[in-house]
Amino acid sequence: MNEHTLSMRLERVAAQVPAGARLADIGSDHGYLPVALMHRGTIVAAVAGEVALTPFHAAQRTVRDNGLEPHITVRQANGLAAIEAQDAITAISLCGMGGETIRDILDSGKARLHGLERLILQPNGGEQPLRQWLMENGYRIVYEEVLRENRFDYEIIVAERNGPRQYSPEELYFGPLLLKTRSPAFLAKWQRRLRERQRTMSQLSRAQQALTQEKLQDIARQICWITEMLDSTERS
Repeated sequence: MNEHTLSMRLERVAAQVPAGARLADIGSDHGYLPVALMHRGTIVAAVAGEVALTPFHAAQRTVRDNGLEPHITVRQANGLAAIEAQDAITAISLCGMGGETIRDILDSGKARLHGLERLILQPNGGEQPLRQWLMENGYRIVYEEVLRENRFDYEIIVAERNGPRQYSPEELYFGPLLLKTRSPAFLAKWQRRLRERQRTMSQLSRAQQALTQEKLQDIARQICWITEMLDSTERS
């Protein structure tokens, strides 16, 4: 993967960046996403934010080697601290980190969100607490997608603050839009997840591990939700 050939995961993220956007790519790593979008003419400006020194230098190098320093600013900063008011950001991407980490970045940087930007999020797990934060902070989920790449399931969640929306516990777990469309990739993911949960429950039962009742109930509830969802899909 490089700035000319993105991974399938980043290509699907790129597809959700609005034309003419001013993008803040937080946790930009090598800066491939903003550089690719600038080459394609999708965005007019970008900030690539990185907290760690090595990827920060890598992003600087990518931007410099592509002659895009007038258009892409690379900043070493923690989370949304990379964004400054004069950047006039209209889209923020956070990709390739846990959903809880993305949630914490958004929460600690709330003062830098003006509410008009599109959030394009690609969590590696932890989607449920991330959706919970979006709901509690007035964001509506406007697009969701599941894809599988290199034997991993990824979800893309796009949200905009255009009016509060209440989601049920099941919608927060599966994804409200994913639950409606139930794509083949979505169903395959949850068939795999069901087998994993059932294996976990079986192993815990055999090992007679001292787990809290709350933890056992949580796994059982997940198995029940997944089973009901898959069964209802087969019946429809």
